[in-house]
Amino acid sequence: MASSPPPSARPPGPTTAEGGAAQRGFVLLVFAGVLWGTGGPAAAVLQTDHGLSSMSAAVHRLLIAGVVIGLVLLFAGRLHRTAWSRPLVGRLLLNGVLHAGFQLLYFASLALIPVGLATLVKIGSVPVFVTAGVCLTARRRPTVVLTVPVVLAVVGLSLLAGFPSTDVPPAQVAAGLTCALGAGLAFSVMGLVNRRPVEGLDALTNAGLGMLLGGVLLLPAALVFGVSAPLGPQALGLLLFLGLVPTVLAYLSYFTGLRTASDTGVAVGTIAEPLTAALLSAALLGEQMTAAGLVGAAVLVASMGAEPVMRRVERRRGRTS
Repeated sequence: MASSPPPSARPPGPTTAEGGAAQRGFVLLVFAGVLWGTGGPAAAVLQTDHGLSSMSAAVHRLLIAGVVIGLVLLFAGRLHRTAWSRPLVGRLLLNGVLHAGFQLLYFASLALIPVGLATLVKIGSVPVFVTAGVCLTARRRPTVVLTVPVVLAVVGLSLLAGFPSTDVPPAQVAAGLTCALGAGLAFSVMGLVNRRPVEGLDALTNAGLGMLLGGVLLLPAALVFGVSAPLGPQALGLLLFLGLVPTVLAYLSYFTGLRTASDTGVAVGTIAEPLTAALLSAALLGEQMTAAGLVGAAVLVASMGAEPVMRRVERRRGRTS
């Protein structure tokens, strides 16, 4: 009777249960990316039609989201039942700082370099930073299953966004790129940190109180750059949409998905954001996608579906070896 192969000889990969949980987590991350993608067109309408600055939009969306979730937690009695341990408070403080830092650095980059370039660097750097963080914490080299989707994501995003030309002075370009990279790093750190749960801290409390603190921390910078409040039912409706859909629902989905998604899922799941924004801008705002942009969109979709394909290839290699 043949003995079963030792663990080292078995094909690598997650178990069926782990794979199902990772897939559900990945779907939640993609859903968060789709919701974030709706925020760009909404913010663009608020800026062009109602004169709301980008910094004002950032402050309003964080404060609206934080206040709404805070009230839900308060009236549901969950704030009173929360065990306010040191790790829990520390996680909320860290998330608040990361929320504020992400928004501040991103909007600082928008003031220094073209929007397309700032967005490309911010979003394109996230898969790279996440991959580096995963490998550093695990003390291992990136696997093929992780590397291929990340490379596809960066290439697809570059094709989708293009390579915007600029006549900005080199020193200003360097400062803008640094801010955009800082924004990508802040978002990546938030994702990596929140993969590890804290006892007593659920996704709703984590998202809501972290964003509320982030909005409060961002207020001084907003006052320096200038903050305004839109008037009129359409503007207020768009602002509420910005605070509830691409902020409350998106971050709730994101923090929930982080706990079970695979390394690759965390790295490329939110790439759905620029894809959604580009499609909505084309459909609702009349922006045209170039041929390279269409190819980039297809490559982005391929990057999000590459992990299971790569795992099947690895399993086949394991059976034949």
